Amino acid sequence: MSTENHDFFPGFESHMIDTEGASIFCRKGGSGPALALLHGYPETHVMWHRVAPALAEHFTLVIPDLRGYGGSSCPVNDTENYIYSKRAMGRDVLEVMEAFGFDQFRIAGHDRGGRVAYRMAIDVPEHIVRIAVLDIIPTYHMWIGISRESALKTYHWQFLAQPEPLPEKLIAAAPGYYLEHTIASWTKAKDLSAFDPRAIAAYRESFSRPSYVNAACNDYRAGATYDFLTDSADMDEGMRIKAPLLALWGSAGIPADESESPLVLWNQWAENAEGGAVDSGHFVCEENPEATLDMLLPFLKR
Repeated sequence: MSTENHDFFPGFESHMIDTEGASIFCRKGGSGPALALLHGYPETHVMWHRVAPALAEHFTLVIPDLRGYGGSSCPVNDTENYIYSKRAMGRDVLEVMEAFGFDQFRIAGHDRGGRVAYRMAIDVPEHIVRIAVLDIIPTYHMWIGISRESALKTYHWQFLAQPEPLPEKLIAAAPGYYLEHTIASWTKAKDLSAFDPRAIAAYRESFSRPSYVNAACNDYRAGATYDFLTDSADMDEGMRIKAPLLALWGSAGIPADESESPLVLWNQWAENAEGGAVDSGHFVCEENPEATLDMLLPFLKR
């Protein structure tokens, strides 16, 4: 796969960092305090291209592809699904940041990247200065709060977590259709009009490779097993995120229809949480980058 995509991040450097468990492709650019930006499913680091220029005026950005996505490697999964857990992905991110000399940093994550970010804020709090989570609620609440309405909206959680190779084989029949249908269905407009066609092409390029479809399924298998159990243990022990936390969600996004506001749930996990809705669907950074930046940038600059 081509990992260049220079048009999306002009002036940024490209790096491949070998961590203990994977080879992680990332972009680095900007100046100022360090900020890690983590993408979600079924996208890659390219999803940050519309907000990166403004953020790079204030921060040194490190924008990786999570293991199993984009230009990063796809390690072989294990029986406990630890290899694709958010804890393992978080350790990749920490090693990447340390490779650049950043011991403490801000972090923002969308979708799966948000789950990696809040896991890091719990596991390695000494490294996280501030955290932003975009259009998610904690994994624990996603699983225990399943209703008829939410199950229909987030059917992919159950589908992708099925034992290998069922979801892989079904997606392989039409990976491009599956990708574009999935992305369009999570937008406010229910189409791809908000996206740069080149970004959709980049997502298709990643998603068209069987090993990466398998890795994404393993990501969700981990969500249903290792990640859920880890979250459950933290809830039982009363673990709290120490770093200030910003929760943003699309007004027509995935968490928007929950019975409780996402901020109510995040207040159960964080000592200092704030946030609100962006006029968009799930993909806040691409559907409404201006409004996302209006809320994200002041929080990160504090």
